Amino acid sequence: MNDETANAPSLARGPRLDPIGKWLNEPCALLNLVTRVEAEYRQTQLTKPPGALGRLESLAVQLAAMQGTARPGVERVRIAVFAADHGVAAEGVSAFPQAVTAEMVRNFARGGAAISVLARHLGASLEVMNLGTVVDTGPLDGVLHLHLGAGTANFTQDAAMSREQLARALSAGRQSAERAKLADAQLFIGGEMGIGNTTAASAVACALLGAEAATLAGPGTGLDAQGVARKAGVIARALALHREHLADPLEALRRLGGFEIAALSGAFLACAKMGVPVLVDGFIATVAALVAVRRCADTKDWLLYSHTSAEPGHLRVLEALGAQPLLNFGMHLGEGSGAAVAVPLLRVACALHNEMATFAEAGVSGKS
Repeated sequence: MNDETANAPSLARGPRLDPIGKWLNEPCALLNLVTRVEAEYRQTQLTKPPGALGRLESLAVQLAAMQGTARPGVERVRIAVFAADHGVAAEGVSAFPQAVTAEMVRNFARGGAAISVLARHLGASLEVMNLGTVVDTGPLDGVLHLHLGAGTANFTQDAAMSREQLARALSAGRQSAERAKLADAQLFIGGEMGIGNTTAASAVACALLGAEAATLAGPGTGLDAQGVARKAGVIARALALHREHLADPLEALRRLGGFEIAALSGAFLACAKMGVPVLVDGFIATVAALVAVRRCADTKDWLLYSHTSAEPGHLRVLEALGAQPLLNFGMHLGEGSGAAVAVPLLRVACALHNEMATFAEAGVSGKS
């Protein structure tokens, strides 16, 4: 954990609430087309054939446009992990008990989770926020507590969240993005933890893409084929229950999503509005990104995609976003771990762009 979140206060009263539409209706920041052109020109002058470094070149140019500088960098990375439980876990959709969510929050606080290790090795700032677990974790150093409820409601019976809970979850994500901006972060990564959240993410994705539950439901934390079939059935029941209310992306999120998914959507939207580049993690984070893009299409300009998850529904969501992930390592942990693993690629892209000699500097003949 970083100094900013050590001895973190409780946020039991929640973030200050704007009316849900007020900040969400603000426009996204504009990419800097001048620095994009400058970066593109520099790429043509470096001592290599054009395009020889493949996507490393285009990544540097993208970051130049996002950061407003022809010499981009990814040294200051901010990672926020949002944790929450899901009422739909009562339907037997996970291989693990709900107590694991709170146990993992404690593991984050102790620095023993995968994302904790990755953040340390990257020199990244790590923030953890507990939005509402079934098991009370008690106060934890380095964990922000915002108790929206003991998990969401079971969405096979009712909407997962009330309108107030959705507003507070979105606002929690926004405030996390604001802290990243204040810390002068060059890159934001959002992670999540919540038993049952692949079920919620699959349900939201089905609603937004008009897909059948069986095409997006996957094993999550390790379900067998029978478990996946049960999970698909649970999602199908929820889609049927809420089918008259799924046209709006935020309403679909409210009815089928989770506190941590909503916080991720809020963070991605806020980053786009403030001009903070985002590196999106795996399946659940990408569904949150889909919600954000459906809410505000220009959000897409501020999103980079880190990896292709082993969760089968991820490809469908990536295709809907026109996304090109950087890695495919078969990962499906969540927590922001896949995005963290991809950070060194971004750093290498920037180093090559910034530090390679031009033909003129090196005294090397250019293309004739």
